[in-house]
Amino acid sequence: MSEYQYYEFVAIDRPLDDGEQAAVRSLSTRARISSTSFVNEYHWGDFKGDPRRLMERHYDAHLYVASWGTHRVMLRLPCDLLDPDVVEDYCIGDEVSAWVMDEFIVLDISSEDHAGEFDFDYDPENLLSTIVGVRAELAAGDLRPLYLAWLAAYGAWERDEDVFDRDADDDLEPPVPPGLGTLTAAQRALADFLHLDDDLIAIAAQASPPLGKTADSPADLTVWAARLPVTEKDRLLARVMQGEAARVQMELLRRFHGDSAPIIPVPARRTVADLLDNAARRRADRERRLAAERAEDEVRREQARLQARGRRLDTLAAEEDAAWSRVEAMIATRKPAEYDAAVTLLSDLQALAERDGHYDTFTARMIALRHTHGRKPSLIERLDRVSL
Repeated sequence: MSEYQYYEFVAIDRPLDDGEQAAVRSLSTRARISSTSFVNEYHWGDFKGDPRRLMERHYDAHLYVASWGTHRVMLRLPCDLLDPDVVEDYCIGDEVSAWVMDEFIVLDISSEDHAGEFDFDYDPENLLSTIVGVRAELAAGDLRPLYLAWLAAYGAWERDEDVFDRDADDDLEPPVPPGLGTLTAAQRALADFLHLDDDLIAIAAQASPPLGKTADSPADLTVWAARLPVTEKDRLLARVMQGEAARVQMELLRRFHGDSAPIIPVPARRTVADLLDNAARRRADRERRLAAERAEDEVRREQARLQARGRRLDTLAAEEDAAWSRVEAMIATRKPAEYDAAVTLLSDLQALAERDGHYDTFTARMIALRHTHGRKPSLIERLDRVSL
């Protein structure tokens, strides 16, 4: 099995009717299709449909995974909830693109990682459900998913130096949204899906102000909603009854967040080179720190091992003759496991002789032991292996 492809689409704001499901079914007889989802896997062959057209016509989110390293996620939102002019600041080549179709804007975000090996036991079926929350976040005015997509596009430069020309070093980052230091679960899942490096996120977050007070408390929402004109509430309620509940919720949350958001100073924009170079330095510093910690741990383990052996040798010194008798008894069994135990005990007796200054006596006893058991090749091989 050399190739694998996974396609998933979900309809969030409005389910597909029977005619739309039939149209989608004509593209694949093997797909699992419902009024809100389309899922198909290919171990050979390919999907006949065009994901762009499906997103324009039917679905609100799409995820694609291929065994050769391609990851792709697409999101469709109403233009009045996600301004196309705002999105344009975060677009970069084929990695992050967007277009408008009727009243919607469609985001197309992809990542390539051809260096890693694909695990065919990998299950992508839960990926979209962990990521799709960023759609509602974008609709509510949270631009962190867009910034993460832009950052992941340039982050690929660290894996493949041919992705961009060198003059891209001087490209400026788009507006930095607040809260990059505290990503939501959906944003974290998106970053992982796009192979976004944690060090690069941490560097980007240095210019990201913290989020203000989380204002989505029921009490705050109630106070805000009470101020809406009655006629507007009636209109919104009618839309909910007509099947637009998800759309209405996104619109209201966006307005609520806009009304309650504090004014945040705009940080100075950094270049791509600034971000990548600082991430590389941070990564190198962390690796040096981890290497030093590992070395310290190894020293502590070695000290503990030596102390334990010293205590073991102290005990052995008090019963040295009995230990030699145990060696003979273990050898007499002619069992491999007992041979191993005998060699271990002899190694301790050797260390004791070196420590206490009677190595000549130990050598003489070893010569005698080898002479006595010279016809036991398995034992002699074990003794030779540890230079006894």
